[in-house]
Amino acid sequence: MKKTKRVVFILTLSFLAALLYGGHLYASSYHVSFSDGAGRRVVIDRQPSRVVSLVPSVTDIMVALGIKDELKGLTYHDSLAGEKELVGGFLYPSVEKIEALKPDLIFVASIHRDVIERLKDRAAIVELNAHSIEDIYRNIRIVGRIFQKEGEAEKLVKAIKEEIELVAKKLSPIPREKRKRVVRIMGGNGVMVPGDDSFQLDYIRAAGGIPLTTGKSGEVVSITKKEWIEFNPQVIYACNKKSRAMDIIKNEQGWKDVEAVRKGRIFFFPCELTCRGSVNAGYFVSWLASTIYADEFAEKPVLKEGLLSSKPVGVELDYILRARVDHSLVGDFTNKTLVVEFKEPMRVLSTLEGWREGVRFVGNHYIPPQNWTLSHRMGLKRFRKKVYRAIGMDERESSFLFTGADMDNLSIVRKAYKDLVVYALVTAGVKSNALRASKDTGSFYEPGTINIIILTNARLSARAMSRAVITATEAKTAALQDLDIRSSQSPMRNQATGTGTDNIIVVEGRGVKIESAGGHTKMGELIAHSVYKGVREAIYRQNGITQGRSVFQRLKERGIELSALLRGEGFDGVDRRRVLSSLEALLMEPEYASFVETALTISDAYEDGLIGELATYRLWCRTIAEKIAGESIETVEPLVSNKDIPVVIRNAFDGILRGLLIRLEK
Repeated sequence: MKKTKRVVFILTLSFLAALLYGGHLYASSYHVSFSDGAGRRVVIDRQPSRVVSLVPSVTDIMVALGIKDELKGLTYHDSLAGEKELVGGFLYPSVEKIEALKPDLIFVASIHRDVIERLKDRAAIVELNAHSIEDIYRNIRIVGRIFQKEGEAEKLVKAIKEEIELVAKKLSPIPREKRKRVVRIMGGNGVMVPGDDSFQLDYIRAAGGIPLTTGKSGEVVSITKKEWIEFNPQVIYACNKKSRAMDIIKNEQGWKDVEAVRKGRIFFFPCELTCRGSVNAGYFVSWLASTIYADEFAEKPVLKEGLLSSKPVGVELDYILRARVDHSLVGDFTNKTLVVEFKEPMRVLSTLEGWREGVRFVGNHYIPPQNWTLSHRMGLKRFRKKVYRAIGMDERESSFLFTGADMDNLSIVRKAYKDLVVYALVTAGVKSNALRASKDTGSFYEPGTINIIILTNARLSARAMSRAVITATEAKTAALQDLDIRSSQSPMRNQATGTGTDNIIVVEGRGVKIESAGGHTKMGELIAHSVYKGVREAIYRQNGITQGRSVFQRLKERGIELSALLRGEGFDGVDRRRVLSSLEALLMEPEYASFVETALTISDAYEDGLIGELATYRLWCRTIAEKIAGESIETVEPLVSNKDIPVVIRNAFDGILRGLLIRLEK
């Protein structure tokens, strides 16, 4: 017996030793070396666990590979900015804030010379630039190696390549002489384009276009009117609708006379896609190609249409047979459809279709951007038939909504009280066409951006179903206003009440009879709570917008760029870059960020006529200016020259910038 105990004791010690020392040996065996985008030899002997990324395109790669916990610091341009510590903007990150995070790895760009010099002995410095699509593949593989995600990296590269190859197949019948001349417009005071060594020219080529080459290198280069006229672009695209460049192109002689302007072939895409050489390369190239060659993309598909896969989702009510998300091929691209199947036919109320009887399937169908032109050309009725064929649905017993919000970002919310249960199935996107009812113009129609399906464990009367639409709409609008979602048409002055294309389906259901679903009823309360939470969750998943997002993001949502605040005469002879860097640093301090956030709230109230006098507020602006300057200021003279910016916000930045200028002069 003693011998047995001794053997067990020895084996236990051996096992513990293996755990302790084996783990150490495994950790010490980590070794990665490579040449980064700057040609710098990088050697990393311990897997990084505290990473600061100053490059949004690299942040996107990390997120796509499932590397989020290691990220500790980001710029305010990143999609995860609301979840991680901010270290400033891309152009002027704060070395002090980076240093405080004690990083073991920092991803940088070539402009971050100060960061590189000051922190190169404290952390691994990696520069991953992209001048081509091949460089994007290289960067993905390097990040995969650093974090031991080589397999995931190869899958990601493969997916991008396959999407670009699909575009090439779809465009192969187009001869060289019929390829379109395409220009990407960049930011700046004049008309600027990408240099010849930019990945953006690779995007245009991959999308079947002929890019403008200037013989100049660089991320942004200038172009003359003569070069513009000689190239005569047939398609123009950008990510900023309101810029000095767009004003010139649309209004000035010579610039406005090219084919693209005359024929209205100017398009806008999200900056996160156009400006980043990263994981969305295939997605953007295919979207761009479908825009440049709308007719060709609408013709016979290359791939066979039909159902690809199905995944169950959790919606549990007695009358539901199953709920799932289907992936299908429609027009060569993956569409995604939420499908809820009932055990028996029932009545539904759809704001897209009206009253429907005998419905066995309700759903919400995601149309990817590559199919938007196809769906618009076919019209809703024909495109709906095409979708139903692809996923094997009978139009007579199906009632679906359609959306441009990805079904991967679906929010399913369940609320209950005693025996009552309500589900809200919500998709939402608010960046492209949010508007304020009664203020903004409705000039086009697209099926729903915020789509809501309401299911209960009760049997709703026709009256209750109709009232549920109002209750859900009120809850949706409350969610938008509590998040300060801005109108896409008038963002500086108006919150959004919806997107103008929202739709709701209310299902009759089975169970106890309910005659009302207004806000004062328990059923109405549950509908309101589930919709409110669902809209907020869906907006976060689709657009990354949270209540606690940074003041930088909130200003951007209103169309206010910090650099644009410095264009007035008051900044003549001043180092604007130094002022901008100082302004960014100031707005990372809670006191001044909160001051600007308060100014945004006061601005909305003033514009709505709820505040009549600003004298006390202006005294506060002067106090802020004096605190920043470190001395008394008699009056705060106007510095922000853009009169499109509401007066309350101008006053706030007049105070901040006046104080900054005095401080910097010292």
